[in-house]
Parts: sequence; structure tokens; C-alpha cells
Amino acid sequence: MSSTRTWLFATPEEVRRPEGPGSLPDAGEDRHPWWKVMCLTGVDYFSTLGYQPGIAALAAGALAPVATLVLVALTLLGALPVYRRVAQESPHGQGSIAMLERLLPFWRGKLFVLCLLGFAATDFTITITLSAADAAAHVVENPHVPAYLHGQELWVTLALVTLLGAVFLRGFGEAIGVAVAMVTVYLALNAVVIVVGLVHVAQSPSVIGDWKDAMLTEHGDPVMILVVALLVFPKLALGMSGFETGVAVMTHVEGDPGEPEELPVGRVRHTQRLLATAAVLMSVYLVASSLVTTWLIPAREFEDGGAASGRALAYLAHGYLGDVFGSVYDLSTIAILWFAGASAMAGLLNLVPRYLPRYGMAPEWTSAVRPLVLVITAIAVVVTWVFDADVNAQGGAYATGVLVLFSSAGVAVTLAARRAGQARLAAAFAVITLVFVYTTVANVVERPDGVKIAGLFILAIVTVSLVSRLRRAFELRTTSVVLDARAEVFVRDCARRTIRFVANEPDLRDQGEYRAKAHQIIEDNDLPANADVIFVAVTVTDPSDFESVVEARGHVLHGKYRVITLEASSVPNGLAALLLHVRDLTGVRPHVYFEWTEGNPVPQLLRFLMFGAGEIAPVTREVLRRAVPDPADRPRVHVG
Repeated sequence: MSSTRTWLFATPEEVRRPEGPGSLPDAGEDRHPWWKVMCLTGVDYFSTLGYQPGIAALAAGALAPVATLVLVALTLLGALPVYRRVAQESPHGQGSIAMLERLLPFWRGKLFVLCLLGFAATDFTITITLSAADAAAHVVENPHVPAYLHGQELWVTLALVTLLGAVFLRGFGEAIGVAVAMVTVYLALNAVVIVVGLVHVAQSPSVIGDWKDAMLTEHGDPVMILVVALLVFPKLALGMSGFETGVAVMTHVEGDPGEPEELPVGRVRHTQRLLATAAVLMSVYLVASSLVTTWLIPAREFEDGGAASGRALAYLAHGYLGDVFGSVYDLSTIAILWFAGASAMAGLLNLVPRYLPRYGMAPEWTSAVRPLVLVITAIAVVVTWVFDADVNAQGGAYATGVLVLFSSAGVAVTLAARRAGQARLAAAFAVITLVFVYTTVANVVERPDGVKIAGLFILAIVTVSLVSRLRRAFELRTTSVVLDARAEVFVRDCARRTIRFVANEPDLRDQGEYRAKAHQIIEDNDLPANADVIFVAVTVTDPSDFESVVEARGHVLHGKYRVITLEASSVPNGLAALLLHVRDLTGVRPHVYFEWTEGNPVPQLLRFLMFGAGEIAPVTREVLRRAVPDPADRPRVHVG
């Protein structure tokens, strides 16, 4: 049992975290040319070709190519400029979430980030389930697979999801070389299918005329066609996925020789090139695949149960190039879709530890890889079961996660441009953001499943995070204490006698305040009239921060009162950290003196949890008790 527990809760040092979208490699890790990293992103981005043409045809019918052109325009003129700016603003792969985190401090910023994490978790989780479902569709529809697998998409999908989790339980390291080979083969096979499809269209030009007649008959005129396409294209929005992961993996991108890690200008430039190349390449494939599938595949085959449902290009591969080539295409598609799920799993395993531990909102088991893998796999299994492994049904949920992240990125770059004094650029980004918001709202209205799933993720993340924060509220959360020269002189001088600190609120700081406080402490604690004391005043910075560095500064006020001031996210934690640092510095156990706070202790406790203040004395004592189990070695707390 102990060996099983040791294996399950192995730390990242014992089981190396997977490197993929969202990973944070060390500064010394080897970099790679931008085009190779593009392939790492591409296993997620380019793999959407496996199901995007079918979803587009099912959502827009004959208008699919026109709606796809609208999608491509938004990709190249909207998403690409936004994420080029995101790469510039977050060169270490933090992404748009970190940009908004900086713009929104305190608890509202933390809660906002938790909500965005919920949508990001939706995006990554549905990537796993949707990709596995489409891979399963390619498996069961292949003519060479056993007959008993036909109609068993759900069970094949569950098997693929479970297999993905099992791989991560054993430990998984993504190789950029594998991604390069996989993306190269996959794009080459798709190019062959598309070119062959266009040749057949050239041999039967009537299909284009029939397509035009169908659009005009159904919608009247070109203007109405464009209007309807604008209204329909939000259903195709999952074809824009990959930008957020493209920024997340930029830490792998090779920069200019000798450039500083703090200002990686070359890495930013190469990442922007990566994003542009991927966007242009994918746009060409999206338009071409939408045209050939709409022209050559009967509409009924896109419906659920149809031969092209979730596998439009594979339908053409088998139909025009034979079952051997079609099977090779299926294998390539299955592999890249499965690998896209692996990238998403890697992203989740790195996304959760990136934010929650800094907020004090991560349970202890999140420091281990395998429990997270089990949780993510279980969630993916449930989502797959709920959606019955239906690719089309999951498209709305996937698009919702993607579009919310796009909208948040738009807001982030708009605010960044405005803060930089770039009024015209800020206005342009604001217009793009409004388009993203419209697309998000339209997608949610049409297919609310995404919001429901994201809402469940948000609820789970916020609940677990707040419970964890409450459980860890009395931890010593200060990473280090630094005394300036004067404060150190105060401490060393008192260490020759008795070190007595008096906790004092940073109010007026006039002579009468210190005289009254000293008199009260002496009277309440029966100290000698000439007791030597050092006043300590703590100013709360951001109470939502979990960890902080305390810098203590010494002052002599009114010619006689020694005062140490410090800033911390919590008064009790700041005081406890100072006491322990002084004990370690001098070898003498210090004393600290408080007065009881008047009023109901319950609201005071809530004030501490939310604002870092409240009833200071008992909380400081509890922080010290947990940090130092031995009472004989613990600083002494007095309350009068």
C-alpha cells in the first residue's frame, strides 16, 4: 500500500511533467526553431481538419465555404493581430490570462482568473474528448476494421481517452521531432486529398454551378448570402483553435543568440512568425477543404450516421484514392487527433500548477502529476459519456472555450495598447474584441452546452480553490524576511536583554499614540516601567496574495520610539515571519505583545480571511504554532 501511495503521489521531480502547450520549461532548456515548435502547436491546431469540414457543412450547408471565408478573415485580421500582441506582452508563455491578472489585482483579479481557467479547462478537456471521438469515427468507419466495431464509437472513444490517461500515468514526454513528422505527414496527405478533389471538380464543373444555384435559390442574392454567412460562421469558430497554445509553447522557441531571458526579442519575433505561418497555412486548408467537401459530398452524408459525419476528408480519401490510401489517411488522422489530446492533457497538467499554488488555492495533491491525470481522465470520460462521443455535439462546447479565451485576449491587448498610449491600435483591438464577444454570445445562444460545461468547471475550480485557501489560511506564507540596517541594529541591541515587539496599527504615528501604547502594554502585562520595546506596524498590500517577501525597515520617531514597518499580504503572517526571522538571527526567542480587538470574533476572523487583518493576536499565535510545533522553540505571544 505504501509503495502504491508513493507511486501515485510522486512529485514532478520524480515524474517529469509533460512538455507541451502550457508547459514552462526551465530557462536553460534547449530551444528549437520556430517552425518545429509550430508543429508542436499544430498537433492541436491542424488536427481540426479531421472534423472541421464536416461540422462546417452540417452547420452552414451550402454556405459552408462562404462562412469559412468569414472565419478565415476573422482569423487573419482578428485573432492573429491579437495574439501577436499577446506574445509581445507575455514573452515567457504566460498568455492572455496572465495579462489580465496583472490588470485586475486583489480578489476580483483572482476570481476572474479562476473563471478564465474554467473556460480554459473546458477548451482543453473538450479537445481531449472531441479529438478522441473523431479518431474513433475514423477507426470504426474504416472498411478494414472488424465488423463488431461499427457503431461502437462511444466505447472506442472511451478506450482512447483511458489509454491517454494511462500513458500519462506512466510518464509522458512530448517530442517535438514526433510532432514535426506527424504534422508533415498529415498535412501532406490532406493536400493530396484536396488536390485530387479539385481535379474531380475540374472534370465535373457542373458541381460548382449546382452549388451556386443552390445558394441563390435558398438565399436569394449575394448580399443575403453574405449576411447569412456572417450569422452562421460562429458555429465554425472551433477552426480558430490553437492560438492560445501557440503562445503557451513560445518558451520552446529559439531566440536570437545571446539575447537576455528577461527581454527575449528574438523569441517574440519568431513566435509571431510561428503564429502567422500557422494561421495562413490553416486558412488555406480550411477554405480548400470546405470547398471540396461541399462540392463533392452529398449533404445527407454529413448528418449523424452518414458516411462523412465527422470525417469529411476521409470520406473523399476512401472514395477517390481507394481504401489503401484511405486507411493510411485514417491512421494519420487517428494519430494526430490522439496526439492533440495528449497536448491538451499536457496543457491542463501545466495550467493548474501555474496559477493555483501562487494563490494558495491548490490542494496538496496537485503537486503530484498522477492524481491530476486521474481527475482529468475521469472528467474526460464523463464528458464523453454525456455527449455520447458525438463530434458535432461537442463542437459548441469546444468553440465556447476557445472563443471566451479569444475575447479575454482581445480585452487584454486592448487595455495594454491603451495603457501604452496607442489610441488607434486600442480602438482596432476593441473592434476585434467586440466581434469575438458577438461570436461568443451567438455560439452560446445557439449551443449552450459549452457554457454549462464551463460553468461546472468554474464551480469546481472556485470551490476547490476557496476550500484549499481556507485550509491553508494559517500557514506561514512569507517566503523570506529582509531587515534593513537600522532594523537589524534595533534587534541586535535588544537581544542582549529581552526582545519585546509591540504590535501597533499604522495610524497617525504621532508621539501621543506611541506613548499611550507603551503605557498600555506595560500596564496590561505587568512589565517594568522602563521596559525596552520595539513597535511593529504592518501595512497590508494585496490580501489576496498568498506568499510574499517581507522587507522590514527601522525608524526612530520623535527622537525616542523605535519602530519597524513592514508590508505583507497578511498582518499575522508578516508578524509571525518577523518573529521567526529575529529568533533565527539572534538565537533569542522574542516576545510580541497585543491587545484584544473589541467585537464579535467571527467577523474579525472573516476580516482576516478576506482582508488580512481582523483579530491579529490569536491568528499570529496559530501561525506560529503550526510553523513551530515545539513550544519551547516558539516566539512568545502575550495578549492584554
